[in-house]
Amino acid sequence: MAQRKNEPVRTKLEEVNESLTSTAQKLEENKKYIYWVVGAIMAVVVLAGGYYYGIYKPNEAKAKDQIGQADIEYLMQDTAKALKDYEKVCDEFSNKPAERAAFNAAIILYQQGKYKEAAKYLEDYDAAGNVVGPAAKSLLGDCYVNQKMYDKAISAFDAAIKMADKNQLYAPTFMMKKATVLHAQKKYADEAAIYQDIKDNYIQYTQNYQVNIDKYLERALALSGK
Repeated sequence: MAQRKNEPVRTKLEEVNESLTSTAQKLEENKKYIYWVVGAIMAVVVLAGGYYYGIYKPNEAKAKDQIGQADIEYLMQDTAKALKDYEKVCDEFSNKPAERAAFNAAIILYQQGKYKEAAKYLEDYDAAGNVVGPAAKSLLGDCYVNQKMYDKAISAFDAAIKMADKNQLYAPTFMMKKATVLHAQKKYADEAAIYQDIKDNYIQYTQNYQVNIDKYLERALALSGK
């Protein structure tokens, strides 16, 4: 659009100054709101820090101490006392040490043949880590197997296999467990597929543990009619 006659020409500097002035006015108008928002954020940060250092960390230390005592009792074969102390930690705390206490309690309960109680701890367990995570899922599968809850057992073993991430020793261990469940369900073709997978991809497992995988594979194939 053409500039009208006698209209003062606005420089870029003037436009920038006007923009800054307008922004400053808006900031001034909203100053109380901004202060309130910043104050609210700071309050959250302070509360979070207070919780972490004033509650979470002391509770974590306390839980670790109690688990340490339970570990000693377990090593001394006082499993009844150890179980009681592990369960106490689970009841009182909700943190990483409490998760380990839950796993240890589940192990003792499983050894005592209390599969339903053990499964309850493992179902809520935050399985993490390349070793403990798969082991927890595998133990959960074992609990289900002993309750003849085969579909749930397979799901648990599948989770363990996935978490093992093709580890040459862990993954096939859980695969063998899954195959055993499939055999109980008379799903022989699926069972055979697992043995074939182990034979093709997990030679280290069959050699280290001297597993005659061909024997299991031939049996499954025969039963499946192949």
